[in-house]
Amino acid sequence: MSTVDADALRPLVEGWLPTQRWFAGKGRDARLEVDLLADLQESPLVSVWLARVRYADGDVETYQLPLVFLDHPQASLEHVQLGTVEADSNDGGGDSGSTRWVYDALHDKGITPLWLAGLQSPEAELDGPSAPAAPAEPLRFLRYAESPDDIPVHEPSLVLTGEQSNTSMVFGDVAIMKVFRRLQPGVNPDIEVQGALSRLGAKHVARLLGAVEADVDGVQTSLAMVQEFLRTATDGWVLATNSVRDLMAEADLHAEEAGGDFAGEAERLGAAVAETHADLALAFGSRDAAADELRERADGMRDRLRRALEIVPQLEGVAEGLNDIYHAVGSLSGSATVQRIHGDLHLGQVLRTVSRWVLIDFEGEPMAEIEARREFDSPLRDIAGMLRSFEYAGHHRVIDVGFDTQLAYRANEWSARNRDAFLSGYSAAAGADPREHDVLLRAFEADKAVYEAVYEARNRPAWLAIPLASLTRLAHATDGGTS
Repeated sequence: MSTVDADALRPLVEGWLPTQRWFAGKGRDARLEVDLLADLQESPLVSVWLARVRYADGDVETYQLPLVFLDHPQASLEHVQLGTVEADSNDGGGDSGSTRWVYDALHDKGITPLWLAGLQSPEAELDGPSAPAAPAEPLRFLRYAESPDDIPVHEPSLVLTGEQSNTSMVFGDVAIMKVFRRLQPGVNPDIEVQGALSRLGAKHVARLLGAVEADVDGVQTSLAMVQEFLRTATDGWVLATNSVRDLMAEADLHAEEAGGDFAGEAERLGAAVAETHADLALAFGSRDAAADELRERADGMRDRLRRALEIVPQLEGVAEGLNDIYHAVGSLSGSATVQRIHGDLHLGQVLRTVSRWVLIDFEGEPMAEIEARREFDSPLRDIAGMLRSFEYAGHHRVIDVGFDTQLAYRANEWSARNRDAFLSGYSAAAGADPREHDVLLRAFEADKAVYEAVYEARNRPAWLAIPLASLTRLAHATDGGTS
């Protein structure tokens, strides 16, 4: 069907791709190849293309580009226009050799229902990976929802603007579709986990409705997923930072006295995370990591600290204390339970509905290889990530308005109160207190804060004070360092 020449399209993609938030190769020397993956519609022509970015150091990244080719320019799509190409008449309209305006198809409300229609059609395979593949089709639509009526094909779409590594759009207030931009071979962990937990009836995840996949270079590869949209939900980071704002506005009140006290929600969130960890263990199993495996993890933490010191020299003052923490992990004689976890848990990855907390985005670190994201790890890593997020939420106002002794005191008070409430909620639901594993928990939190220090030094130097203060606390704590 497609008569658009890849060589003609390539210079358009070369100019457009580096401007996208989800493109990871900005500033790197690279060579680009563009290949057609599949046509979705003939008139107007809608196609899914692959942009293969080959870097000078040998790395290769593959990006998914759903494109629509229109006969006339569309003002509403000008912000996602790649340019124009010449196309033959059998591409779905127009005269031979006529001009086609090329746009990112995910921003065209008249085009995006094509993906949902694929999931709704009788040919869609029910319940995803358990169904036989259809290798003759370039794209495979896998329906997890029990009924085609659960797929909101007639709802209008709205692209969300805040996402960094993918493109997501909401269909009415019913479903949300996430299109993976950087493709990696294999089933995306977000689909794998959400599908398994949906089948379990897990309380604290959104229901998976469907997924789209294709064979890329002969390997099964996830392209998109569609899940239940939680219309009453509010982002956890927004709720937490609103609580901090309310506290800072009350000059003479403690955190537990302020009208926007968040500790009750933090406790309920801790319980939700514990219950989700239990669901993950039920769905995927668990095992014991022996002492030698813990030593390997400690060596990895020590190596990350060493590399971070080259970028953030301010870490020198805490390096000895942090290495003591990692040495303590390497000296543990017992085992630790490992399982599938969220992998990138923070307040921006949880939503509060009118009835419950929900965890989202089980994709893990998008830049890591899929197999690495599927590996078992300690639930303490997720817990540490949430503790770090409470630290950031508590101190963000101090960074925004400038250091003030009273504000800093109140930020510390809010963070400590909510970290403790989260751990108490987790402990009550799990039947075991994470603080009993203080050595491992402090190590995971320190490892995360080292990563944060590198990120802030490179991107937001004014925020570097937050992880540095936390690392100072952790490096000098002898016990109780997680509170």
